[in-house]
Amino acid sequence: MRVDVRPVSRLRGTDPVDVTAALGPVIEALCASDVDLSRLTVVCDWIQYRSSFREVADYRPVLGPGRAAAAPDAGDDQDPERDASPETALEMAIDLRRAGEADLRAVVGALLDEHAHPKGSARVPLEPWGPGSRSRIWRFNALYWQALSLWEQATGRDYEQALPGGESDARNTAAVRELILEIFKTWDDLDARSALPPELYVMELGVGNGLQARTWLDEFVTLSRAHSRDYYRRLHYIMGDYSPHVLGRALKAVAHHGDHVSALVVDATHPAVSLGFLRGKAFLVYISNVYDNLPCDEVARIGGRTYQVETRAYLQAAEAGRIAQQFSASPAQVPELVDKLLRLGPELLCEALPQHFRDAAQAVAFWREAWAALRLQERYRPLEGLDLYQVTPDLTGELLSSQLESHGDIRVHVNNGALSSFAQTLPLLHPFGRLQCHDLFLDDVRRYQTGFFGPGKYDGSVVNWVNGPLLRHIGGRAGFDVRILPFAARPSSNVKTLTAAVRE
Repeated sequence: MRVDVRPVSRLRGTDPVDVTAALGPVIEALCASDVDLSRLTVVCDWIQYRSSFREVADYRPVLGPGRAAAAPDAGDDQDPERDASPETALEMAIDLRRAGEADLRAVVGALLDEHAHPKGSARVPLEPWGPGSRSRIWRFNALYWQALSLWEQATGRDYEQALPGGESDARNTAAVRELILEIFKTWDDLDARSALPPELYVMELGVGNGLQARTWLDEFVTLSRAHSRDYYRRLHYIMGDYSPHVLGRALKAVAHHGDHVSALVVDATHPAVSLGFLRGKAFLVYISNVYDNLPCDEVARIGGRTYQVETRAYLQAAEAGRIAQQFSASPAQVPELVDKLLRLGPELLCEALPQHFRDAAQAVAFWREAWAALRLQERYRPLEGLDLYQVTPDLTGELLSSQLESHGDIRVHVNNGALSSFAQTLPLLHPFGRLQCHDLFLDDVRRYQTGFFGPGKYDGSVVNWVNGPLLRHIGGRAGFDVRILPFAARPSSNVKTLTAAVRE
């Protein structure tokens, strides 16, 4: 048996984690079971999010290659996605942050019993097993941005208030001023050579409440006047976001800039679809808190073999029963109601199922209850080869080889949506343009061995930290210099600043 304690930074200091107290009951439960301890790993994390997709403890089967046939008497209870592949090892995952809140011996004992007798599971699956980026958590995430106004009405607060500190960490006047002055220098040099285009494009992807755009544009006007430039007359500031509600609110914040601002609904994972007309024209693409909110797989290296982390969204049976009773349904109906919510949205859901939801507000209440109770079950599926793993339509898993083959046993984010977005955004830049992104970047892949970096829940959306070295690798292959540095206005913040520009 192997024990892997990842949050090493919490083992020392004024209030260290008592790992012994947490692990004692776990070891007792494992030793009292029939599980093969020689193929067992206990993985201890610190789940820092107040709301996440994990219980205090859970098991993760490590599957072997091959696909065994389903038992002939399996009947309708057989999960076709489980496919009975041979299990070669087992992980028991423990959240040290909540370990003191549960009877871990009883919890782990129950999990081991479920593992031995899966038909007696108290979980209500909401989807089949599959890669994390295809999980229904991302359909919930999309619904959050599509119906954000209804969610905000129900919670009584703007979504930014759900962020740590109650606002985005990336809005800072001094940093905006410095960035604009650097752009002015570039434009002055081009203008001196008669190479400055007549139209000057700046793009913001993920506009939030519009205050970042207003700060940027107001400072732009002030600096233009102070430096006797006419750049504002030629400026086109394009705001792109997935949510029409967010775009509408952001446009109100910059209404005084009139025709200098336009808005587009943009799928951040495929920005080239809406923004292809900007190819080679954007002097600045500004992005804040977007990449951490895009669909994401995870892959792992265990014992020299590469695995994909497969997930399955579920509700605990007790939670499904409680929610069903609240909305005049049976527990067996809850998965279907969730599916219809994700397909129709709360406004159409109440029209389609008035027997369960008298109005949109009650449908939103169901949405919030289901989201709060939503959990992810995990298992490891062998990858036949990284070159066969399609990270995005244009990128294969080969780009992961250095991370997975150089650091022993490790589990990393692939950030499929962010990689696709980044790769499609770089061609939009003018040869003297830059991309600047503020987000939750990991700048060293080894940090995955010492901490937990998502997925977590921010209000009604999903958050994952971003595998910065992967973006650096993609940018480098495309001829860009990509740097990840501490956020200048608050160096101790978890938010870091990624900058990409054509390599000189």
